[in-house]
Amino acid sequence: MTAQQLRRSILQLAVQGKLVPQNPLDEPASVLLERIRKEKQELIRAGKIKKSKEPLPIKEEEIPFDIPNSWEWVRLGYISSYAHTKKKINASNADRSMWQLDLEDIEKGGKLLNKKTVGEINAKGDKTYFNKGDILYSKLRPYLLKILIAEDNGICTPEIIPFNLFGNILSEYIVLLLKSPYVDTFVNSKTYGVKMPRASTETMTSLLVPLPPLAEQHRIVAKIEELMPYIEQLEQAETQLTRLDTDFPEALKKSILQEAVQGRLVPQDPSDEPASLLLQCIRKEKQELISAGKIKKSKELLLIKEDEIPFEIPDSWEWVRLGNIVNIVSARRVHQSDWKKSGIPFYRAREISSLADNGYVNNELFITQELYDEFSKNGVPKENDLMITAVGTLGKTYVVKNTDKFYYKDASVISLENYGNINPYYLKIIFESPVLKQMIKKFSSGTTVGTITIVKAKD
Repeated sequence: MTAQQLRRSILQLAVQGKLVPQNPLDEPASVLLERIRKEKQELIRAGKIKKSKEPLPIKEEEIPFDIPNSWEWVRLGYISSYAHTKKKINASNADRSMWQLDLEDIEKGGKLLNKKTVGEINAKGDKTYFNKGDILYSKLRPYLLKILIAEDNGICTPEIIPFNLFGNILSEYIVLLLKSPYVDTFVNSKTYGVKMPRASTETMTSLLVPLPPLAEQHRIVAKIEELMPYIEQLEQAETQLTRLDTDFPEALKKSILQEAVQGRLVPQDPSDEPASLLLQCIRKEKQELISAGKIKKSKELLLIKEDEIPFEIPDSWEWVRLGNIVNIVSARRVHQSDWKKSGIPFYRAREISSLADNGYVNNELFITQELYDEFSKNGVPKENDLMITAVGTLGKTYVVKNTDKFYYKDASVISLENYGNINPYYLKIIFESPVLKQMIKKFSSGTTVGTITIVKAKD
């Protein structure tokens, strides 16, 4: 797992209430929401904020995941000033010593790169005031992760939205929420515009916020602050590794992978249970799944001939055809007319390739929950399954995470349903090894467009 994947995973666990334990003595978030309701009424009576229309009720089908009982789902517009009118000024009339913030001053991820004053850049044009402690959020894609908390008063470009929170909600918690995969995916799916896609005020105010008790917000932020230095160290190590990978030939990587699949990368342990027993367990499990009607019985695959074996392996290892250790399936047909702009992510080969290479994807296609539920009867990707690109760049392999929920395009992607406790990341290493790439190239030759069919994959 890369540092970026690890960071996203930690943030996702945080907003799902799985990063730190709940404390039954915490004041529940429902009490916090009641205080916010009273606070807003007082601010309205004092003329400090305008009365806004009631937020849309939260429907059950909108809720993206379960949260602890002490938490509450609430819309961002209810707990923040995001939708409130922002004070504007022309930069030429602003205090020349005031902080002037532009998008290029913020690194993706929220690090402030440059702090300058209005006078230093001779700023012009309409700007928005912000106050110390405000959350500063970029509404432009692909800059949605440019988020920080203002360390001083200042003015900013209109593409940055400053807002504050009611009820003493911890700004640091909302910032990590806005950086989480859940919000990133949601907002990206709702952006509009071609040249400079952006998130509308309606999109952001309707965003569902998983709100923990105040005490738990502090514990979550403290845990994130504890973990992030380790993530940054991992990023530095990855940077060094990237330099090494650039300096040394691609053959080094291929050599390591080849050594791995030939049993030469790590020593064998004579106390290990041999692979022959693992195969017996797989055959037994497969038979039980067939008897239960969960997978279909397929015809026996050809025995492995001696002249097919490309190299020697340790005595405790076994050669086996892929179709004998995983169930290889494809998806049901999804017609283009079923493609939507929001809903359940729908991945083609290009999206699976991006996931395989980067661990994330900026997805543009979706299907409805209803269609996903219908297809679920026949099986959908589950944790530790492997998604394989079957057209275009062949053999790109993505291991499905427990937080994933998506469907995929038939023919262009095949799924390896994993059973027998085979380490899915070892299977991914095999697909990335030179010997498998050669096999894939051989199996896909002779066609106009290279493809991996289920039949070829089984062999």
